[in-house]
Amino acid sequence: MKKTFFLLFSLVLLISCNENGGEKEKRILSDSSGNINQITLIIENELWNGPVGEAIRDNFAATVEGLPQEEPMFSLSQVPPETFSGFVRRNRSFISVQKGKEKEARIIKDLYARPQTGVIISGENEEELIHVINESSEKLVSAFKQTELKEKQRRMRKSLKDDDKLEEKFGLSLKFPSAYRYAVEEENFVWIRKEIQKGNMEILIYEVPFSQIEADTNTIGNIIKMRDSIGKVHIPGPKPEEGTHMITEEAYAPYLFETEIDGKFAYETRGTWEVKGAFMAGPFLNYAIKDEANNRYLVIEGFVFSPSRGKRDNMFEIDAILQSAKIR
Repeated sequence: MKKTFFLLFSLVLLISCNENGGEKEKRILSDSSGNINQITLIIENELWNGPVGEAIRDNFAATVEGLPQEEPMFSLSQVPPETFSGFVRRNRSFISVQKGKEKEARIIKDLYARPQTGVIISGENEEELIHVINESSEKLVSAFKQTELKEKQRRMRKSLKDDDKLEEKFGLSLKFPSAYRYAVEEENFVWIRKEIQKGNMEILIYEVPFSQIEADTNTIGNIIKMRDSIGKVHIPGPKPEEGTHMITEEAYAPYLFETEIDGKFAYETRGTWEVKGAFMAGPFLNYAIKDEANNRYLVIEGFVFSPSRGKRDNMFEIDAILQSAKIR
């Protein structure tokens, strides 16, 4: 009797959920997977090994700006369409290239897993496919970068270091992993460090007046002077008694962009640092945030020292930390 009642109740519930105005059936998606900054390419081998594949590599595996050696923006992993099934479909970022269909580039979210960003690139022939890839790559790259940034920040949130010291000194909230430690704490300067295999990852926080960056129209020159003055005072080299300290690499001008952090205007500078008087160098990323409420530029910067090793993923982690900044 109880079994009959249970079956009847379940049937009534199922009917009520599918009546007009009832709840729509919800798909249950698995968690996505994959390494940070890796994209799966679903494309026929013939296309991948020809001009279409070359266009994809030119746009999605372009060299990352500001690194001392060439490293691709994304790591690409190609599979033919017939093998894109099962576990492979759970990859967080994918591009499906489809020949013989209407010309378009379409972004789709959470198709096979969550979170997931997929892109469908289609065209009647190779020429159309190449045109779509070249014309839409900026938008598509931006979508993948945001997906990977959010995923990196989500992973870091599992174990965060206390940022009360930054709140107290700078009115700054910054989400960084507990693997980092406070290396130097001064009145207007904080240095945070994480040891990695054969090197270190560093984060600096300090503030400067508007005039230090806006003194004239040579913004990049002013930022270089600012960095070098901080390096001379706070970042000694291996022989400080001989005047070794961190400077902006003199041989190449850094890249300068305009962006926003926490809804505030910021200068983004990417380039290479070196130690004056020593054979040490690496990449850096600097955000100078214009904080008009507090009449200052709040500067948050990260740099990496890891000789003879790739640094793309290290710098991506630093960027994910810096972009988590909130200023009160």
